[in-house]
Amino acid sequence: MGAPRIHIIGAGMAGLAAAVRLRDLGASLTVYEAAPRAGGRCRSYHDPHLDCVIDNGNHLLMSGNTSAMAYLGEIGATDKITGPETAAFPFVDVGTKARWTVQPGKGLIPWWILDRGRRVPDTKVTDYFSTLRLLSAGRDSTVANCIGTSGALYRNFWEPLTVGAINTAPTEAAAALMRPVLMETFLRGADACKPRVARTSLADALIDPALAKLSAAGVNVRFGTRVRALTFEGRISAIETDSETIPVSAEDIVILAVPPWIAETLVPDLKVPPPGQPIVNVHYRLPRAVTAPGTVRIVGVIGGTAQWVFARGNPDLASVTISAAAAVVDQSAEDIARACWRDVALALELADAPEPASRVVKERRATFAQTPETQHLRSSAATSIPNLLLAGDWTATGLPATIEGALRSGFRAAALAAQRLSTHPEAP
Repeated sequence: MGAPRIHIIGAGMAGLAAAVRLRDLGASLTVYEAAPRAGGRCRSYHDPHLDCVIDNGNHLLMSGNTSAMAYLGEIGATDKITGPETAAFPFVDVGTKARWTVQPGKGLIPWWILDRGRRVPDTKVTDYFSTLRLLSAGRDSTVANCIGTSGALYRNFWEPLTVGAINTAPTEAAAALMRPVLMETFLRGADACKPRVARTSLADALIDPALAKLSAAGVNVRFGTRVRALTFEGRISAIETDSETIPVSAEDIVILAVPPWIAETLVPDLKVPPPGQPIVNVHYRLPRAVTAPGTVRIVGVIGGTAQWVFARGNPDLASVTISAAAAVVDQSAEDIARACWRDVALALELADAPEPASRVVKERRATFAQTPETQHLRSSAATSIPNLLLAGDWTATGLPATIEGALRSGFRAAALAAQRLSTHPEAP
């Protein structure tokens, strides 16, 4: 009986996180990825129309995302993300053209809400007491149940924050998922809620450095290898790909790190949450620079089609995110790009600049349904199958479907795998 092997199915963020954590254990480690590249929804590619590298979508990290910061440190990519030195969130209102910046304070006690210049315009200190209801909400509550759906604070802060973080309107979004977002970022003070994004691309910051670490450790990452079935004999006994059958011993460990709609086809009777809202992203090749090379400008848009605008230099690119995008996803790419450009031109102060070349990217299955009714369908990392572990942002992380949630799930699966390997008599 040889030393146990670890099989990781899926090279998205969860699978990569698990592989990075397990790479130095000395066990034979193989990662199987159906696509020709790693990253899952966090992927980058050269777009011939724009003649530059773009990401499939925009992913915002926060300095308080402990798993993301740990992952970046482990792959040696901390310098590949960027953001403002202070916790500052600029907004612009499409209707009124008003601009403001929300600036949380450094301390754990939110004294900053006493400063009219740092809080959301037209809000009172007492408006922020709704946060307490959100923090104590039950598992069946939506965000709107806790904070209501009226007033300047809802329109200019809670709604864009909820839609951006949970990809669901506040009237449907689970309050239980907003609570950790607040507790791990805004409620820890300014040092934990500085916005962070990839300096040049998601691949450059999150994917390529991880693959380099895995390669250096001798990890076999097999691209273009679709796992079409798992064989069960009380445990997983084989992995079936399109071209071969890979035996799995009782001592081997399989980490399934694929989207929920794939996981349920591979594991009998597995409960997974249903699909949620789509996300639409638009990338524009800007007519002129609006940021210095290697820096990123982020602007929240209120009352427009776009919701968040990310502008970076070298190349001069502006990218738009529309979360909970069911109302626009079926529109033509031309109509979406035209509507969003008006918001981008306003946000970036480009006056009457003509609409530049663009690329619209639609993620119809961007996240699982993040409502109170679906939370019990999120599986834990450990399963009833002895040698099967699960990872993915859809598993029971307690977080929304974000990079932070995906990475945390991968780390959790890796910790369980390492624990099991340590009890094996031939473990390294």
